[in-house]
Amino acid sequence: MDTRSRLELANDNAAGFWLAQARVHGWESVRTPWFTAVRCDGEAEVHRFVVTRPHDEPAALQQELLGVLRRWRTARLCLEDPYGSLDLSAHGCEASLGQAVMVREPGGAPAADGAAVPAAPRGRRGEPAGRLTVGEALSPEQLGEVERVVVDGFPMPARLPFVRGAMLPPGLLDAPGHRAWVARVDGRPAGACVSHDDGTAVGLYSVATLPEHRSRGIGRALVAAVLAAHPDRPATLTSTLLGEPLYRRLGFTEHGVARWWRYPATPSSMTV
Repeated sequence: MDTRSRLELANDNAAGFWLAQARVHGWESVRTPWFTAVRCDGEAEVHRFVVTRPHDEPAALQQELLGVLRRWRTARLCLEDPYGSLDLSAHGCEASLGQAVMVREPGGAPAADGAAVPAAPRGRRGEPAGRLTVGEALSPEQLGEVERVVVDGFPMPARLPFVRGAMLPPGLLDAPGHRAWVARVDGRPAGACVSHDDGTAVGLYSVATLPEHRSRGIGRALVAAVLAAHPDRPATLTSTLLGEPLYRRLGFTEHGVARWWRYPATPSSMTV
């Protein structure tokens, strides 16, 4: 019987997501009872740390984390602390605003109105915006479309000029539980996301919409498609303040607030 809390379920999925990335990219990783770390190597990469369990002595956990950072000679860091027990400000790190760790239980309607995917998103003034479809990326070319939408949708200036496969290499298509999704309007990419099924829960990551297609139901359609593909799994994600209303309408509830520590002070180019 799985005795993990919903917050622990979400933490473990995030750790598994990064470990899957590490295996495909060939990156070094560390996994302890308290945290998982991935040494993402590359000019645009950031070392990723996910605290997965609370520690009785936060100071001891902090020292263990700092030991890995020193050994890896970390120059850029993104560390997720869903328990808010760490203070890395004395080490040159900056904390972002808290982000809700959210979980949706399986079996509910994807949205309050019960519609999984809007048939035709509306423009900002109510005019039809085109035919919306959402599908899984099954080829390197389609995965490249997902990658391009994520880079442009956040945006991620550090990944420009764009190099296909730098962030989402084709090997991810064969990674167990790892899937990528693209939303199209009239056949052209408009939004994208990535999901990770670890056998217990499915996590949603990098939900992005191109600027010209925002506020037209693209994000909702992407999330609904992932939920429909994993009807028997709890779904997890970490939401920005702006994204929370959408996710709550889709049935997600908050189970914790994560503090994201970044080194050095981080622009949007490091957001994933």
